[in-house]
Order: sequence, then structure tokens, then C-alpha cells
Amino acid sequence: MALKGKGPLLLLQREVEDLRKQVDALTLDVLKKDGSNEDLFRRCQELQKSAEKNLNALKKLTKDDEPTPVANYEQRKLLEERRLSNILEQINTLFLQLSPPGPSATTDTNSVGDKEDDDDDDDEEEEEEEKEEEENDNDNSEDYDGNDHESKVELLKSPSQSGSHIYTAIYDFKAQQEGDLSVKKGDVLRIIKMSADDWWLAQDSEGNRGVVPKNHLKFGSAVCSEDDENDDDYDEEDESEEDDEQYNEELSEDGEKESKASNWATVRKALTEIDATDVLSAMGAIPPGFRASTLNKLLVEGGVSYRGSHYIQPELSQSKLSFNDLFLEPDTGMVRAREVYMCVCFSLWSCRMIPTPGVGLQVLSRHIRLCASDGARVLSNIHTVRATYNPKSPKTWSFSPQTTGILPTLLNGHCFLRCNAASPELGILFELGVTFIRNSTGERGELSCGWAFLKLSDGSGNPLPNRTYELQVNGGTPYEKYVTVEASMAKGSPTGVFKQIFQASRQPKLIVKLKSANSQIRTQLSLLPDTLLHCVGCVHLLVLHRQLLADTLLVERPTMQTADLLSNPVLSTFPLLLDQPDLLDALRSAWLDAEIKMSRSQKKDFYFLKKEFIEVYMSSVYFLLHSPALPAHHWADLHSEEQRARVIYETLDSLKHNQHASSHSAGLEVYVDPAHQHLAFDVSELTFDFLSVAQ
Repeated sequence: MALKGKGPLLLLQREVEDLRKQVDALTLDVLKKDGSNEDLFRRCQELQKSAEKNLNALKKLTKDDEPTPVANYEQRKLLEERRLSNILEQINTLFLQLSPPGPSATTDTNSVGDKEDDDDDDDEEEEEEEKEEEENDNDNSEDYDGNDHESKVELLKSPSQSGSHIYTAIYDFKAQQEGDLSVKKGDVLRIIKMSADDWWLAQDSEGNRGVVPKNHLKFGSAVCSEDDENDDDYDEEDESEEDDEQYNEELSEDGEKESKASNWATVRKALTEIDATDVLSAMGAIPPGFRASTLNKLLVEGGVSYRGSHYIQPELSQSKLSFNDLFLEPDTGMVRAREVYMCVCFSLWSCRMIPTPGVGLQVLSRHIRLCASDGARVLSNIHTVRATYNPKSPKTWSFSPQTTGILPTLLNGHCFLRCNAASPELGILFELGVTFIRNSTGERGELSCGWAFLKLSDGSGNPLPNRTYELQVNGGTPYEKYVTVEASMAKGSPTGVFKQIFQASRQPKLIVKLKSANSQIRTQLSLLPDTLLHCVGCVHLLVLHRQLLADTLLVERPTMQTADLLSNPVLSTFPLLLDQPDLLDALRSAWLDAEIKMSRSQKKDFYFLKKEFIEVYMSSVYFLLHSPALPAHHWADLHSEEQRARVIYETLDSLKHNQHASSHSAGLEVYVDPAHQHLAFDVSELTFDFLSVAQ
């Protein structure tokens, strides 16, 4: 019961303080080994649930919840969130330390295989084969790519899999950026996570965490004889010179190296956080090879840098006095077509044998996030396509389902990629992901179920032929190596041709089809920005926006040196539609209704189309963007998506009815109609500041 006169923030502060005392008591009991491991583990689980519950409740609090005004409310709330996050991190560390050893990989893979065998016709035969393989290989270590890769796989195991690792720092290391851990020579560290990029997540004696370079560490504690220390000093001097030389070489890398490092910064920061994914992995609630989503993290933490709304904006030249990718044909006044290094159309066909998360997780969305990449950098916007699936066969994902009317952009797997990065390793990176919610705590998260890469040129630099490609889905993140997602494969090397074929058919696959575009689509694609990845079904709308952009910036400005704000609500708000696909679908629907009423000559008159496009946009999605009835856009929120769909449909139907009643006018009178509410106008939605949004 809430105390009289006390606000929810103060009550939560008291609960957090009490939680901190319980965590400190548990930590002390763990150090003293006071009590059985099962009892300590149970206490840890209860504290974990309590901490997660309080953190979720704290994030939902607002200033309006307080019965009386609270000074510096946001600062106090932020401080409490940090304190609670630190407590939760301490609990997660204890959780990993107390977690009982989970089932072996053989047991996991066989159990998954048994579930899958229920769907096959040869159940009994497959089960006998798996049991026979398990008996023969029960004592073998897990081998993903053969015995010669065994040592590399072992390096990628977390402490929860391969035991506690104690290392000693043999050199001083000073943190160079956020996420690094400063250490001094002789410090004893516990390695929490080893990764293939030679930056390991470590924890010092004071509980501080961060990543340190692998070559600064030596296995074991610092306790050794003087003779050994002298020998080590001699070796350290030689190694130190080599490391310094290597470090200087790294500092002298060119801009491409720096760009690669900028992408790595987000990934390295993710390694320093023990989040729900680490806990779920330790509990065995997610299959081997699952990781926190890399591309989703870039979308969340990268602002607009990786979104389509950024890439459709014009690109300024190096001098910032003109545009680098936006020009007009002097004879026709149309946007000038531009050829780029790579322009392809492709379709996501299906995913097969994708493992499913374990019990306790409710899947909200199955999807693929994709982008252009050279294996080290993200070279385009990150586009998302949601998959559909049959609950009777949850390991098979499908795309572009047959629907009545317009296929929603979010479900449309027919995409295009334009990229002007002249890299021989240029390709498309696919990350299979699921958005989930934990039933016990209500916490949301996103997991990567694996990734695949399709290089768009062969060894000679020629483009790949248009055909269907079956890509292997790799486990881990795109920056990890030698990690696989095994759907139902038993341990040990398969023996016999039929067993090899059988096991190969049960490995996760992504089916992608490269397709040729017709002449109209190819012409439209040549008018778009040099780098963009999106749905083919929206190309005609992107072209209209591109023409309006060119006319406004290259024709209607008084001079090319003028950088004043431009009155153009379409240009200022259209990019938002690429981040809210349901509104983009609303514009497609409204534009289709307008095209049906056009004559053949009007459809060929581009200036008429541009004028009509502005009117349709202003009387449909522009009104929706600023309607108080439309809920905010939240990814994979079923309730929000249903509410938005209902509001969009009802609003478009009402606006269409008003247009019919007003003799097919633009219907802009709806903005002053008392029957339709509209948010107050703001200068940012009415003016276009191309200097602030240009690439």
C-alpha cells in the first residue's frame, strides 16, 4: 500500500534501497559459501525478477504520476535508473556464477531434433540414427566445421560454457574509448566473454567491467617464482616491442579503417553489457548461436544514420556548395538518371530450419533486417521485412504472402538495392531476428537467430547471375567466426552419404532470388539516391518525392547560394514515412485511388503527376501524421499496430468521403473542420531545412 503523501518515485527509491541490501547480503553469502548452491541460486532468481520488475516500473513513471511537484524529477529518475541498472548487473553476475551447468550440446540438439522428427514421416528411423550417433560420440567435444576448427570454437565459448577463466595483465592498458577497461600490470582479471576480434570482456577485482586486448593478458594468476618473473620480464620486453609496433601500425590506418572501427564501437559496447540475452543464454532458454541483434542495436543507438529517412535526403558535395547526387536534365527538367556501382532487385523467398526460442519467451515478430555491407561496414540503410509463418511449422519463415489489395510494405520481400560503394566484397547482409517478451518479467528484447551474406560479384568482379541462391545461416554475429546455428544435428562427423545429405537438409538456410527488373523499374531506380535499400513496390512514390526535391532545391530557390528555410510540408515530413511503413502504405493506397481517376495523357504528364501527388499527400498521410488519434509508432507492438491500422483506415475513408462530397477537391478544408481534430501546427512540419538533413 502506498504511503500517504509519498509519491511513486520515492516509494521506488525505498524499494531499490531495500533490494540493494538484499543483493549485498547475497553477495556476502556467496563469498562465504553460506548455504547450498540451490538456495543461493533461488534467492538470486527472486532478486533478479524483483530488480527487472522495479526497473520496468521506474521507466514507466512520469512527472504527472506524482501527487505533489518534485524538484529535479528527471535527474532523480535518471539517477535511480542508473543505480538500479548497476544492481541488476551485479545480480546477473551472481546469476552466471551460480547457474547450474546446462545440458550438453548433444542433448540440446537431439531434443530439438526429436521435436522436428514429429513432423517427418520417418520418425522412428531418424530417432534410432540420432541415438546411435549420441552413443558413439557422447564424449566428443562439439565441432562445427571439423576437428581442425575445434580450438577456435573453444575460444568463443563463454565462461558459462567453459568454466571460470582467470588471467593476469602483463602490460598497462589505458581505456581509449567508452567500454574499455583500464588495467595495470599485475592486475588479476576474470574473463567473462571471449570473442574472435581479440577484445575480451573482463572484470577486475573491484567489479569494474570492460573490454581489454587479448595480447595484454596471460593465463593464470600473478603468483609465481622470482625466476619465472624474470623470464616473463624478458619475454614481455620482446612482446612489448612487437605490440607497440603493431599498435602504431593500427593507428596509421586510413579512413576506411576508421569507418570500420566506428561500426565496431557499437558492437564492442554491446560486449560490455550483461543484458537479458546473456541471462537467457545461461538459463538455456535460447538455442546455441543466438545473440543480441547487431543491426537492431545500430538502428536504436545510431539515430537516423542507418534509417531510410536519412538515405533519401540529398547528398551535399565536398564543398557543401552544391549537391553530389541530385541534378536536372536541362532539356526536360526531369531528375537526371545516375548509374551506380551496384543496382540489383531480389526477393526474400523463405527461411528453413530456423530454431525457435525456448519456453518462457513470447515471440512478437519474426523478421529479417538487411543492408549493404562489405563484410566490415554497413554501407546502406537497414531495411526490415517481417516474415509470416505457420504455427504448425514454426521453423519455416515465409515472405510476401498472398493478400487482397496492396501487399503491406513491411511484409513485402521484393526489394531493390542501389549502392555506389566500389568494393569487391560488396554484398547484402541478412540478419534473421525475433522480437520477444519475457513472460515472467514483461521485458522486451530482440535476438539474432543467425545471419547470412550474399556477395554480389564473383571472383572476377562480374555481377552474380539472376537465379535462386540458398544461403547458409551462420550463428553468432556478423563479426564472429566459426559459430553455427544447429537445428537438429547430432555431434560428431556424419558417416555415410545418406546421413550427410540428411544432416545437410536440416541446417538453417535462407532462400534468396536475384531477379531482373523490367525497363520501367530500371528507369525509375536510376532516378533514386545513389545508396538506398527498400521495397520495389514503393519506387514510384520515391521517384515522385525525388522530382519534387529536385524542383524545390534546384529550380525554385532564388539562388544556389540561398540556404534559407523552404516552405514545403511534403519534403519536411515525407522521410518519416520510411520509418513508419503503415503510413507509407496509406499513401500508396491514396495514390492508387487517384491514379484510377487519371486519364492516359495525365499519367504521362509528370508535372501533372507532381501536382496531384502534393494534393493527395496533404489530404491523406500529412493529416494522419499530425492526428491526435493516431498512436505513436512502436515496433512489434500488436496493440499499437491494431490501433494505428484502425485509425488509418477510418481516417482515409472519412477523407475520401469528404472529397466526394466536395466535388473531388483536394479536401484541405478538413484541417479547419471541427469534426476532425488536428495537432497544432509547428514550423518544423511546414518548412524544409535541407542543410540540417542533407547527407
